[in-house]
Amino acid sequence: MTFPTVGVVGGGQLARMMAPVAINLGVKLHVLAEAEDVSATTAATFTVGDYKDYDTLAAFADDVDVITFDHEHVPTEHLQRLQEAGVALAPGPGALVYAQDKLVMRAKMAELGLPQPAWRSVASVDELLTAGEEIGFPVVLKTPRGGYDGKGVWVLDSANEARQTHDWFDGDHSALLVEAKVDFRSELSAQIARSTTGETATYPVVETIQTDGVADIVKAPAPQLDATTDHAARSAAETIAEGVGVTGMLAVELFHTPDTDAGFMINELAMRPHNTGHWTQDGALTSQFEQHLRAVLGLPLGATDPVAPYTVMKNYLGAENHDLYGAFPLAMQKYPAAKIHAYGKSVRPGRKIGHVNVLATDGDLDAALSAAIDTAEIIRHGRTDYAR
Repeated sequence: MTFPTVGVVGGGQLARMMAPVAINLGVKLHVLAEAEDVSATTAATFTVGDYKDYDTLAAFADDVDVITFDHEHVPTEHLQRLQEAGVALAPGPGALVYAQDKLVMRAKMAELGLPQPAWRSVASVDELLTAGEEIGFPVVLKTPRGGYDGKGVWVLDSANEARQTHDWFDGDHSALLVEAKVDFRSELSAQIARSTTGETATYPVVETIQTDGVADIVKAPAPQLDATTDHAARSAAETIAEGVGVTGMLAVELFHTPDTDAGFMINELAMRPHNTGHWTQDGALTSQFEQHLRAVLGLPLGATDPVAPYTVMKNYLGAENHDLYGAFPLAMQKYPAAKIHAYGKSVRPGRKIGHVNVLATDGDLDAALSAAIDTAEIIRHGRTDYAR
């Protein structure tokens, strides 16, 4: 009896959270980790290596049956060489590039006829000024590659601010993305899994609350989202998954714009399990991590139904408490229904180190939200009398 080995490039918390699912399925997980002390190394077999080095990737590929990803930062040219050499990649470079490069993504969304902000590719301050006049200030300037959690993003309120961006055009990018700053009601996320067989399964659209460019709270399903917009957003996610040929989990980050025809605009894509899907670990019949492994292995996909009327996910970031485990008894005693997830990371101020899920089994979303926030803060500060 043989079971496959799934290789994961990147040793962060997403790879770590694939490990319990792999154990349940009898699947071996082998992680290409950046260092010995990253998040996933305590949870899975690992090799330390540089994902930017082709020879390292090729050697890693020899020991696994399929390669998937904890992040999108592997050089596209390396992935193309691996694919040409017969390595199974999920997703492949032809799909992953749409999560790696925001300019390529914007062009593809236009080709697919999906709603998105007005945008331009700009290679100089002069081109940025012209685009700003055409689109209308304020605009958002983004690096096409490498940005995440609010990094590589600059909101420009006026032409005068745009004139201060010279340094951004002296970097590694031949062009930058500028797009309209969207007036939105809330931010949403539509997740879909697509298998190697072509089977797809969508999750309910969720509402996300961002703090300083980082996902902070997720409400699942999105409260007060009308059924028509939910259906349209899930359909858009399916159009993207099929249109780019993704394998595995795809998160489509959206702006909720109820005054527009579609009711939403596409913001960004992620082709892997995603922070906005962590609620599924406790709040859905099949977690995004199990679904991702099923998809990349070509197994039938699992049911995506929520198990409670609402689930709230709350991230917790590093603060003054370094003894996270020491705070667990306080949090668990006060909120025995809260599900605590820790990433095995050292504590640094502002670093994402874990999350909490609370199910509103009685339908009381506000109570679940309050419990999730309080649980996270108790862990961060190591006490129940933290300053609110």
